[in-house]
Amino acid sequence: MADHRGFLTQRERELPAYRPVELRLRDWREVQADREPGSPYLTRQAGRCMDCGIPFCHSGCPLGNLIPEWNDLVWRGEWEAASERLHATNNFPEFTGRICPAPCENSCVLGINQPPVTIKNIEVSIIDEAWDRGFVQPVVPERLTGQTVAVVGSGPAGLAAAQQLTRAGHTVVVFEKDDEVGGLLRYGVPDFKLEKAHITRRVDQMVAEGTRFRTGVRVGEDISWPDLRARFDAVVVAIGASLPRGLRVHGDGLPGVVNAMTYLTQANTAVSGREVPDQILATGLHVVIIGGGDTGSDCLGTALRQGAESVTTLAIGYEPPAERPAHEPWPTTPRVLEVSSSHEEGGVREFLASTVEVLGTDQVTGVRVAETEYLPDGRRVPKAGTERELPCDLLLIAMGFAGPDANDAAQQLGIEVSQRGPIARDDRFQTTVPGVFVAGDAGRGQSLIVWAIAEGRSVAAEVDRYLMGSTDLPVPVHPEDAGFRV
Repeated sequence: MADHRGFLTQRERELPAYRPVELRLRDWREVQADREPGSPYLTRQAGRCMDCGIPFCHSGCPLGNLIPEWNDLVWRGEWEAASERLHATNNFPEFTGRICPAPCENSCVLGINQPPVTIKNIEVSIIDEAWDRGFVQPVVPERLTGQTVAVVGSGPAGLAAAQQLTRAGHTVVVFEKDDEVGGLLRYGVPDFKLEKAHITRRVDQMVAEGTRFRTGVRVGEDISWPDLRARFDAVVVAIGASLPRGLRVHGDGLPGVVNAMTYLTQANTAVSGREVPDQILATGLHVVIIGGGDTGSDCLGTALRQGAESVTTLAIGYEPPAERPAHEPWPTTPRVLEVSSSHEEGGVREFLASTVEVLGTDQVTGVRVAETEYLPDGRRVPKAGTERELPCDLLLIAMGFAGPDANDAAQQLGIEVSQRGPIARDDRFQTTVPGVFVAGDAGRGQSLIVWAIAEGRSVAAEVDRYLMGSTDLPVPVHPEDAGFRV
């Protein structure tokens, strides 16, 4: 503990400012102003960490990040050592430091009676400084095992598994159906939250370490699942949970009703400089977004940058309180109102809004909504007599994901899919087919990036154990661990 009185003398949270709204809506750059890792406010925030006897932030983070240790090193200005401590548990802190909702901060002991340490911002400042100073270098294995592993999917779970297995000496090939690596990190998360250069330089590091990438390959079509299993000693399925939840009301099939990921993928592709034929644009349109989570927020920020006439976000449930409610005391994870950078930029948020019908004939022209009524059994239904209509030219469905697109694997390889939707697996991440493992949202269900990376690290250890009989790789989480699910 560097500053023994830091949590007493500096009681306020300090975060770097966002760029002005009128400026950031003109481009797709990250909304946060340029960071100054050596700035006094960052040192003060790191000094607020109490180095608790029981650091609850460790358990709040599924990766088990060594938060008090690198807070102390930041306070001392020892950036290279802080980077080493950060990478000891997290392969990609530049991703989590930007788009993770920071469950560690909800667990911070300071949260008992004052705002928690700005853990997430300190994390991203460490890794940005590490890249700038050249601390991040390829970690090439000392020897090769002769074992081969195929990783299907290049999202955070697949990338984490691939990097861990490559460093353990296995020959790893990552198969990605899209034309570039990154999964939802690249095509689902807008650049104003995560500029894609951060992904590219990590992929370059992994290539230098020995990981091989094969893009534009659909396993199940371009190569069958049995063929893939026959060619490799083990297979990791990390295909995410890409099947969207549908709206299922009258008119939901009208032109102009678009799945959020279709819309975001097109936008991200266009931002990268590539042509998108018949791109869906919000320019000059009345946009309605159904779904109040992160995906809906991403749609909001994207529509505003495209010049939408209006944007309305509908959430079916109650508006959460702005502060931690009394019935959710520390160290529980409180349900509070999330205000993203996109929410600050414009648009209207409506809560207790149930969609009744999509209006229109040849094209969506409006949405009929009603007030949400909670029944005694917990069901949420439209309240009779409260219906009203909203103008709508583009309706974006951001209601989350139902599970992985695993039909080909199930049919060709015999993998079982659980009743919840994800792929069934045992306590070592192995599916019903020996040598085939599953990690991330494909096995857990829709969750957070920090859980995906933790599962990727854990599945790598189990694959290593399967191939070599034992492993020295860390296992931060297990399949049965309770964690955040959407």
